[in-house]
Amino acid sequence: MLIVQKYGGTSVGSLERIENVAKRVAKAKDEGNDLVVVVSAMSGETNKLIEYAHHFSKTPSKREMDILLSSGERVTASLLAIALQEMGYKAIALTGRRAGILTDDSHTYARIESIKTDVIKNELKKGNIVIVAGFQGINKDGDVTTLGRGGSDLSAVALAGALGADACEIYSDVDGVYTTDPRIEPRAKRLDKISYDEMLELSSLGAKVLQNRSVELAKKMGVKIIAKSSFSDGAGTVISKEDSSMEEVVVSGIALDKNQARVSLRDVVDRPGIAAEIFNILANEQINVDMIIQNASKEGMTNLGFTVPQSEIERAKKAIESFAHDYGSVDYDEDVCKVSIVGVGMKSHSGIAAKAFSVMAENRINIEMISTSEIKISMIISERFGELAVRVLHEAYELDK
Repeated sequence: MLIVQKYGGTSVGSLERIENVAKRVAKAKDEGNDLVVVVSAMSGETNKLIEYAHHFSKTPSKREMDILLSSGERVTASLLAIALQEMGYKAIALTGRRAGILTDDSHTYARIESIKTDVIKNELKKGNIVIVAGFQGINKDGDVTTLGRGGSDLSAVALAGALGADACEIYSDVDGVYTTDPRIEPRAKRLDKISYDEMLELSSLGAKVLQNRSVELAKKMGVKIIAKSSFSDGAGTVISKEDSSMEEVVVSGIALDKNQARVSLRDVVDRPGIAAEIFNILANEQINVDMIIQNASKEGMTNLGFTVPQSEIERAKKAIESFAHDYGSVDYDEDVCKVSIVGVGMKSHSGIAAKAFSVMAENRINIEMISTSEIKISMIISERFGELAVRVLHEAYELDK
């Protein structure tokens, strides 16, 4: 079998942990597998490099930042290769460039365009365990690029798809995907399997197990992901295409995202194109808009509300202020969060939303905004009720059972 393994920052956070990873990789090799291992930077290293850059500049060049930040993964890859060699295994470390990962020109948030697998395949034929520095590639000009936070997940999935790997194992400090964050609800249960769509929703809604872009790519390329812990030997959670048994489970998980802020525009002039103008201004500033609500027009005026990541609220304020001539007033609320119910079975069961709203009412939690799709219901509520909402919804849908 050909297996792609990926180890996150906590899994390689010290020399002892890198040694532990080397033993895991060696065990998989002894079982007769061909291995490509993608590694992240040691935990804390990327943040340290960012601090170094900010010592000299508050707005350092994105190109230079890519060269700087890509070094963290290269350190881990070389150390792991050295550890395996010392254990008697053939291993070679490759940079993203050498591994053939080609991206677009978007420094610090590049997208993978193609992968040339010749080098990796040749090294596998030689019997090598191939260690690849994750999170990075090169653009058409040969410049180093990085893939954004969590980009090593993306590297691993892309390599697994390009190589036709039998599985892509993502190792972190948790032993799979849970019905909700166990730190909020201790009765949360680990899921044996979950669909791409459900995982994509949970990832984009605040769950931190996998980067959402990697799940999106896995679905597109048909890569089976197994989320495991590098600190235990559990079976983990399989993320793959939806099957009939998954529809039997109505709700799979509850997600909480505290990185939310709400913008409310009052007395907006209700004319054709007004929404396009507002959201184009935000798009031009690369501000991601999530939930949107517009009230019915009254006397030529309407109210328009939407949410943005809390980390982008200051840029959103500046963008909105540049549009001051077409609305009466604006309110900003950073003390909100988004709680979401996710489940592929929801699309074929009625009453899911009614139960959620009833539970929130029983616990005197006011819902400020609602967004729905076939497999999710998201609600904006006051941040102080966020964790309570997770617990009562988890109990209401009997996810502890």
